[in-house]
Amino acid sequence: MLTRKFIILFLHIFLLLAAVPTNTYAQTNRLSTIVDMVHNNPGEKPYQTKFNDPAVLKTLGYDSKTFFIFLSPQLAINWDAVDPDILPMGSEDRKWVDAKAAEIHKLYRQMKKQGMKVYCMSDLILFPKRLIAKYGMEQTFDDPQNPQTEKYLRILIDEMFRQFPELDGIFVRIGETYLHDAPFHKGGIKNQKNPDKTIIPLMSILRDEICVKLNKKLFFRTWLSIDTSVDDYLKVSNAIEPHENLTIAVKHCEGDFHRGNPFSKVLGIGMHKQIVEVQCAREYEGKGAYPNYIAHGVIDGFEEHSWLRKENKIASIGELREKSTLMTGLWTWSRGGGWEGPYIQNEFWPELNVYVLSQWAQNTKESEAIIFNRYAREKLSLSEKDVQKFRRLALLSEKAILLGRRSQKYPTAVNTWWTRDQYISFPSIPSGKDSVLNILAEKDESVKLWKEMVGLSGEIQFKDKQTASFVKVSTLYGLQLYEIYRSLFYLTAIQKGIIPMKEKAYWMEIYEKAWKNYTNLAQENPDCPTLYDRDVVRRQQGQFSQPAELVVRKL
Repeated sequence: MLTRKFIILFLHIFLLLAAVPTNTYAQTNRLSTIVDMVHNNPGEKPYQTKFNDPAVLKTLGYDSKTFFIFLSPQLAINWDAVDPDILPMGSEDRKWVDAKAAEIHKLYRQMKKQGMKVYCMSDLILFPKRLIAKYGMEQTFDDPQNPQTEKYLRILIDEMFRQFPELDGIFVRIGETYLHDAPFHKGGIKNQKNPDKTIIPLMSILRDEICVKLNKKLFFRTWLSIDTSVDDYLKVSNAIEPHENLTIAVKHCEGDFHRGNPFSKVLGIGMHKQIVEVQCAREYEGKGAYPNYIAHGVIDGFEEHSWLRKENKIASIGELREKSTLMTGLWTWSRGGGWEGPYIQNEFWPELNVYVLSQWAQNTKESEAIIFNRYAREKLSLSEKDVQKFRRLALLSEKAILLGRRSQKYPTAVNTWWTRDQYISFPSIPSGKDSVLNILAEKDESVKLWKEMVGLSGEIQFKDKQTASFVKVSTLYGLQLYEIYRSLFYLTAIQKGIIPMKEKAYWMEIYEKAWKNYTNLAQENPDCPTLYDRDVVRRQQGQFSQPAELVVRKL
């Protein structure tokens, strides 16, 4: 009898222990935070997009929205409780702040009515110009270790949540500071990459104010600070005590959203929860102007990261979710990133990425392929035959873009910045003949893939005529653009003497023909996205010295 009672007691204890979660974030297949953001072009009119509609986001399975930096309460608090002279009534800056506050309240309340959590991205550190001037903070306002800066930063955080009770948390951005739509504020941060001088003290302040005192959410973004250094990331992780309300935001790749950039080495390490950041209309790859399916590569791994698996390293967010309990959220940028164009009227390609990623985040055990096919069947009403054609088109875009604007074989040989937004400069290539010939062969393969995609786009029987038209036009758009890209690589090789000068006339003809077809496409099709610029180069941050066209004319 004693033995039987002992066995029953043992089994009871065993079952109780088995029921205790070892990590509360790993008990469900759904990520605890599924959030979207529309990244408007700084200084421009905001995007008109369905992804600003809370009902659309809710239908897709999102539980929250992150508003872009110029819709952050840090720009809209009035500072009256601190010092009425900071933003005096009747002044131009006070009128601007009050109008911004009214705009933000309206947008936040619309989101709340749909049961969505409201977050905002905030550039830290940022204060009104009058505050900085009045208290003599011109040389110290950007230093989180400065006592006066810390004082007003804590007040800023408290006032943001007090004056905007709809706010559930903030995404803190320290990589850059944009002031294009903030005429009465000044911002910046000193030593943004330094764990000891900036990251740890700033995160400590924010954790204390937001997570502990206010019981709100803090998402601390690592981009351009500790996102590429394992040592720095772990130093910060070890210095900051974990908190239920604290999550670290990390892009799925290092640096900007470039194909070929390494998969993030800081994902899956440290002690803190992590939310993964993904851009769905990538600024370096057309912004949705042409087919660019990235959800497969993000979830299951891009081919350029396959070597990581041979070293038993994580190469995708799908593997991250399987091997680590740290990933608890997904943060998509449904639209935006970068500057200016191209601009799209039809959100077909970004929506495909948004749908697959948001559905996967709701059930990370479901495969990307199953979700993709469900979208093709249920949302596009495609036949089984056309589902397969559509999937092939999408997957071909993944490979064609890598081969066409960078290099799979020599991932660091081509400067990724040679084309971005709506601009094209002259590509850089290595000097070795063999490597250049291999890179040119990749460009030939890319154009070949684009031609196959164009063929598929004409074969797929979409039920909606507008969708059918846009898929054809946007795929042709991609072909003509990548024809231009290929021509520029060949002309670069000719300029370097690797390809004989006698081939110049041929490639100049291909170049001109591609531009003609490209411009005609826009003239003949009203639903065509805006074009890349042939004669002007982006001067926003001095990345381009001259447009490719100017170099071509000098050849």
